[in-house]
Amino acid sequence: MRKKIIFFLIIFAVILGVLGFWYYQRNVYSKSVLKLEILGPDQADLGEEVEYIVKYKNNGNFILEEPKLIFEYPQYSIVEGDSFLRKEIILESIYPGQEKTYSFKARLFGKENETKEAKAWLNFKPKNLSARYEVTTTFTTIIKKVPITFEFDIPSKIESGKTTNFKLNYFSNANYPLSNLRVKIDYPSDFEFIESKPAALDKTEWEIPLLNKADGGRIEISGILRGGVGGQKIFRASLGVLQNGEFILLKDTTKGVEIAQPNIFISQMINGNPQYVANLGDNLHYEIFFKNLSQEAMTNLFLVATLDGAAFDLESLRSDLGDFNAGDNSIVFDWKRVSKLQLLLPQEEGKIDFWVKLKNDLSFTGSQDRNPTIKDKVYISQVQEEFITKINSKLEISQKGYAQLEGFNNTGPMPPQVGQTTTYAIVWEVNNYYNDLKDVKVKAVLPSQVKLTGKIIPEDSRLTFDSQSREIVWEIGDLGVGAGILNSTPKVAFQIAIIPDFSQWDQVFQLVGEVTITAEDNWAQASIENTTPAIDTSLKSSPAGEE
Repeated sequence: MRKKIIFFLIIFAVILGVLGFWYYQRNVYSKSVLKLEILGPDQADLGEEVEYIVKYKNNGNFILEEPKLIFEYPQYSIVEGDSFLRKEIILESIYPGQEKTYSFKARLFGKENETKEAKAWLNFKPKNLSARYEVTTTFTTIIKKVPITFEFDIPSKIESGKTTNFKLNYFSNANYPLSNLRVKIDYPSDFEFIESKPAALDKTEWEIPLLNKADGGRIEISGILRGGVGGQKIFRASLGVLQNGEFILLKDTTKGVEIAQPNIFISQMINGNPQYVANLGDNLHYEIFFKNLSQEAMTNLFLVATLDGAAFDLESLRSDLGDFNAGDNSIVFDWKRVSKLQLLLPQEEGKIDFWVKLKNDLSFTGSQDRNPTIKDKVYISQVQEEFITKINSKLEISQKGYAQLEGFNNTGPMPPQVGQTTTYAIVWEVNNYYNDLKDVKVKAVLPSQVKLTGKIIPEDSRLTFDSQSREIVWEIGDLGVGAGILNSTPKVAFQIAIIPDFSQWDQVFQLVGEVTITAEDNWAQASIENTTPAIDTSLKSSPAGEE
């Protein structure tokens, strides 16, 4: 048994040897018979068009039949008029001594000093043989230069917890227009993104418009960085092309910043609240506090507060100790009038204040007017702080009563008579202006002599009534920006009935109490509320009998 095993092992080894020798001979044969090479530039700039020359020659004594040439461009190449990076060419028979070249052009994309490899294969069958052979070769080009400037413009020191504005600048000097560009930013830990211009796709990524030669732009970002004094934070950004859903890196940059010790700490309250959410029409009392965090006294200081926002009614601005400059909407407080600005000892705090009203309305033409804010920037002793205050949406509710209304067969005497039933149609309509809302509800109380008939239009309205509290509730749910102004008005109509008793003879009495609408503002993260007055039986008896 053992001898048989040894015998089979010997036979197996011989077979492997023969196959290995055949494979070796095959490759040697193919390489000696057909010479294949790629000629091209060793270096290229980003987007530069390069030409690859694929050259082959039959060095053997046989005709090579059914030859097929395959060329593969380097990864992420741009080929004019074609989206495929692999080309297959069926050739005619290659005779002994025959040579030929083929040209392939492309533009290379990648980062600086990245190697880009082109590949070529040529397979064939020698005349009168059934076996096919293949020759392969490669060529490498280095992207030597990426003529793009991509840099952070950010202070080397940033105060913890302070709103910081920085920029990311880009400029292209490439000879080829760059499209489908994306910028991605990797923020350090403890960085809170606030906003950017242009707007970000998801706080960390931006679309960049077509960049021709000598074109550029910038991304402006506002945020808050937190950390211990002296701590190091790293901002990283990359610029690339989005190709078939894949991000191709062209340029990257990093910038380190240090958490600095501020000399002055600035804070503020509006109407006694450091996190105030404003409503149009509000009277705002600004209190701005400044504290000396250094170890030395500060003297002869100036504090400047600049207001920014269309909602401010600047004609209403009032300040006892500050001077208003309408040119730049700034209020200047100087040490001659504010004692704490004249001398601010270490760890000592001072305060200034002013009053300003918000307009009752803002222009509203579409979604571009959504999510309004007001801002104020405070400057003192080379320290700057920006405060952003969100504004609640403007939510309106109207209540109207009708003696006659299409869809309602109202009956009964007008005005109502003792012991007889009279019906009315009540209509509620809602308008929402600036922000998306959720959990929108309309509520009112029906007087004891008033009841619902059950007639509601539209029938699927989420209208409920509690017979104990006599509260009627209309559940609207979510409400988008511009509801009732830019698109269809949220509306419900319902019928009520009233039977006056002898105590109400010849009286005007209430049909529906004051209506209250409430909602949660998605933008301002606050509750909002509005009301409209009650209506009574003093309606006209004509078909257009509206209050």
